[in-house]
Amino acid sequence: MTDDARPGGAIPDSGSPPPWATILIDDSGVVTGWSPQAERLLGRPAAEAVGGPAAELFLPGTGPPVWTLPDGTDEWAGGITVRHRDGRPLHLAAFAHRLRESGTRAQWLLITGFPGGSPLLGEERSLLDWLFTRSPVALTVYDTDLRCVRQNAAMTRLIGIPEEERRGKRLSEILSGSDAEVWERRMRQVLQTGEAAHAGEIHGRVTADPDHDHTFSATASPLEDRYGRMLGVCTTVTDITEQSRSRERLALLNEASDRIGSTLDLTRTAQELADTAIPRLADWVHVDLLETLLHGDEPGPFTGSVALRRVAHQSIRRGTPEAGRQPGDVDIYPAQSPPVRCMATGRSIRQRVTDRATQEWLAQDPIRAKGFRLHQFQAIMGVPIRARGTTLGVTLFLRRTNAPFTDDDRLLAEELVARAAVCLDNARRYLREHTTALTLQQTLLPQTLPPQAAVEVASRYLPAGGRTGVGGDWFDVIPLSGKRVALVVGDVVGHGIHAAATMGRLRTAVRTLADVDLPPDELLTHLDDLVTRLAAEERLTDTQAADLGATCTYAVYDPVSRSCCIARAGHPPPAVVSTDGTVDILDIPAGPPLGLGNLPFEATEIQLPESSLVTLYTDGLLNSREGDVDHGLDLLCRALARPQPSLSALCDHVLEDLLPAGAPADDVALLIARTRTLSDDQIAVLDVPADPEFVSRARSWAQQRLAAWGLEDSAYITELVVSELVTNAIRYAREPIQLRLLRDRTLICEVSDTSSTAPHMRRARLSDEGGRGLLLVAQLTQRWGTRHSREGKTIWCEQMVAEE
Repeated sequence: MTDDARPGGAIPDSGSPPPWATILIDDSGVVTGWSPQAERLLGRPAAEAVGGPAAELFLPGTGPPVWTLPDGTDEWAGGITVRHRDGRPLHLAAFAHRLRESGTRAQWLLITGFPGGSPLLGEERSLLDWLFTRSPVALTVYDTDLRCVRQNAAMTRLIGIPEEERRGKRLSEILSGSDAEVWERRMRQVLQTGEAAHAGEIHGRVTADPDHDHTFSATASPLEDRYGRMLGVCTTVTDITEQSRSRERLALLNEASDRIGSTLDLTRTAQELADTAIPRLADWVHVDLLETLLHGDEPGPFTGSVALRRVAHQSIRRGTPEAGRQPGDVDIYPAQSPPVRCMATGRSIRQRVTDRATQEWLAQDPIRAKGFRLHQFQAIMGVPIRARGTTLGVTLFLRRTNAPFTDDDRLLAEELVARAAVCLDNARRYLREHTTALTLQQTLLPQTLPPQAAVEVASRYLPAGGRTGVGGDWFDVIPLSGKRVALVVGDVVGHGIHAAATMGRLRTAVRTLADVDLPPDELLTHLDDLVTRLAAEERLTDTQAADLGATCTYAVYDPVSRSCCIARAGHPPPAVVSTDGTVDILDIPAGPPLGLGNLPFEATEIQLPESSLVTLYTDGLLNSREGDVDHGLDLLCRALARPQPSLSALCDHVLEDLLPAGAPADDVALLIARTRTLSDDQIAVLDVPADPEFVSRARSWAQQRLAAWGLEDSAYITELVVSELVTNAIRYAREPIQLRLLRDRTLICEVSDTSSTAPHMRRARLSDEGGRGLLLVAQLTQRWGTRHSREGKTIWCEQMVAEE
């Protein structure tokens, strides 16, 4: 009934049409319920109507004798003529529905409209028809004994039992599982309290799908008459199985992220995978890896039987009684067995034990077949363990229930195994190589060489063969201000992880020192001090300190002046190939190796024509053939003299000529750079007098140059930058002062003077009239800085320009 039919229900304002009237009539024809709308419609108060015969309400032959309809007839609809209290007849449309209770008693709910027939009644009838036939919400009406009175079509589809079979039955008779009894107690509580309840989640199996567990969300609402008498319970049920499974899968994956791969221990990682999958995914899991991988070999094609080593397993049973083999044991799988086919194809398999492929596999292995029968395994799923394109093994999931593994189970298992596979592969690599290869790849050398306006570069690095381990050779290409570039090649004494770690520290130090634009000889002096301090801090013996030593060549090339300034620290001399093909070994002071301390380094500056080749290398390139260093230098000159189509091809050619077949005895680093120059139309220079009035002329000059270069979009920022830098130079420095603009992929603005005092960016106070110049430059440009020379300093800044 509606709320208006209950005691205290609200009566609509007289200004609005009343809703339909509801009347309750029992199966003996006595009125048991009377809504306020019925009182308004027929003029009879409830006290007068309730308890009286229903036949007195209708004109003879016009009333619906619903209380006399035979059993099995639960609905009636049609026209009726009722008698108003004042005696006048009312012709109405009506609908009646039988509300069954326990035993043979019943109640008829009569819904009638307004004089002349109410359109609301027709709409309500349509609503009821929709509710019981087409509503997507599964609904069931129970009597006070919690036996089914009525269910709609959605409930029939949900549980797979027709309404005729459900009538008179309890929920526990059609839904298997303990949750059904819990929900019945909750519905009984609704009958007692009259308050609606929500069950949360109910788990069980239904006739429509007897092989799978389902999860339902249910609500129960009380059905009462006018006087508060409880007539039954109405429940709505929603199948949330997929949502529940999705939450469980997400929770399992979150747990796997935290649980699997906590260490680089291969066995522990495999056990973490097995533990995570039990019991939510399978009853038994075991993880097997290829025996060849555990010995450090890479897998080959899967032909014939395959040996797999049991690494981990887990069961829902205490003590893992299903374990026919223990971790560490080797198992031989036939070529056509599901696990081998799974690894060979790289795809997961899902099978029942009764499938032909599984039966053929078990027939070849009586011991395994006996274990399957003993432990009543019914379903099997195999997922290949693959990481970085390599098959490592297979994980088998087994269930005892008749429910097969679903496609969602497969996706979940693949995700778990994929996460574990990466961890297993990392652990395998760690055990096999002790992270040496990873150290080489990640920290020894730059992975890519950035493009430079000053040079085109190509490089090669070959680690030493045999048991010497990874060495400390390195190379680098470092961009500097003013389109200049630094070329570095170095070699740390010794081999192994310690040498590689030292190389990483030195390479980082070189980059840091290069960032402040130190000249090559000064940079090597600072690097020498660093090596000396490292030896002192680590309290190394003389022998260990010697192992910490290193050699290095550091060169700076300027594409504007075509000058190259080079300094060496005990390293082999660089070679230069001129445009005519002539090869020269540069006579540059060798300098002491790094780490000796208190010895000077000298820098040599040479002029290089455009397209000259500068070759830097480590001594492993010269010592790879029998003979002395001079012989190696002669071979290098011959190899460099032969023209090649590219720098990359030239690097390969040099290695082929100087290295023996196979791995070299020592690490080899090779760096070849082809010089480039900036053309005159990419450079603009203006001499600036120490006159503040010249600042405006400098801005105009810069604007004109940018217009000639087609960079009008950068004119505004450049004018501001020029104004600030030139003003600072005029105010704080001495002549000569020079403004220079360089155009390439970026636009560089430089102001040089003879002062050695470097400016510092600071935050000006509100009362300060100046002090914001460098802050403005830093905000408007991508990079800025200061470099010192023997003649003074240069303040530079760089900004991006739109590509043509």
